[in-house]
Amino acid sequence: MKLYHLYLYILIAFGLFTPACKNKNMAQEQTISEGDDIRLSLAEWSFHKELQANKMDHLQFAEKAAALGFEGVEYVNQFFKDKATDTSYLSQMKDKANAAGVKQLLIMIDEEGYLADKDPGRRDEAVKNHFKWVDAAAFLGCHSIRVNAHGEGTPEEVAANAVDGLSKLAKYAATKNINVIVENHGGYSSNGQWLSGVMKSINMPNAGTLPDFGNFCVKREKGDMWESKCVEEYDKYKGVEELMTYAKAVSAKSYDFDAEGKETTIDFIKMMDIVKKAGYKGFVGVEYEGKNLSEEKGIITTRDLLNRCLTTSATDTTK
Repeated sequence: MKLYHLYLYILIAFGLFTPACKNKNMAQEQTISEGDDIRLSLAEWSFHKELQANKMDHLQFAEKAAALGFEGVEYVNQFFKDKATDTSYLSQMKDKANAAGVKQLLIMIDEEGYLADKDPGRRDEAVKNHFKWVDAAAFLGCHSIRVNAHGEGTPEEVAANAVDGLSKLAKYAATKNINVIVENHGGYSSNGQWLSGVMKSINMPNAGTLPDFGNFCVKREKGDMWESKCVEEYDKYKGVEELMTYAKAVSAKSYDFDAEGKETTIDFIKMMDIVKKAGYKGFVGVEYEGKNLSEEKGIITTRDLLNRCLTTSATDTTK
């Protein structure tokens, strides 16, 4: 036994040192410990109903995430849309995260224009609209902003426009040491081969992906992005595997669970096997989007499922 470990053992034996995990709610399953390759974060969208109903304030999110055992937080710009350049407010966010002991990882950006817009002027405007969020992410100490690669036209046309818009944004973000990561988030971006092809064409070290386990609908009944019934879905396991090549974050989307706590629409063990086999080291974000459980219960159930997956292989027939 090394001298340090002997000393630590003596302190614990005599009650002079309490492991950090005992300061948390022991009724909750804990996330994996500091130093492991994969750790768990919480996506703010998991609480979108409470936030939109003003039952939770954005500034309470970091503390809430920490209370649920998460080590990192992933913000959504919709919940502090007018605060991107408000350094006083951003400082409050930093203080709240530091007090809670969680890392601020990224900001998910929506409603700032199409980065693959077919009109060059509107595309450049969308790029510039994202600059303030790059600056905000840098101020907070995040590593990335998550953006969308939406546009109109053929797959080839939108891909070319996405390469242009994303490259321009990534070039600016590089000056702030921020990554620009694209999620499979509707339209062509939900096609893993299409999005990985865009990343290959951009070929910039700070441009990457945020593979989401659940956003692989490529065609809806009414041609919309989100509302109507999905009539064509890309193979989600193939898609995540393709996107992991460029992944700088991972989103563990969940919807519903059976009595044993297994996700009923996504094989989490298979998904996490893909993530681990890709050699990914970093945070996996819980993003509960179901309707049958409360948001907090859905988050906890997803978190506990992920923790089980981290010690279980897809080839384990005992699961």
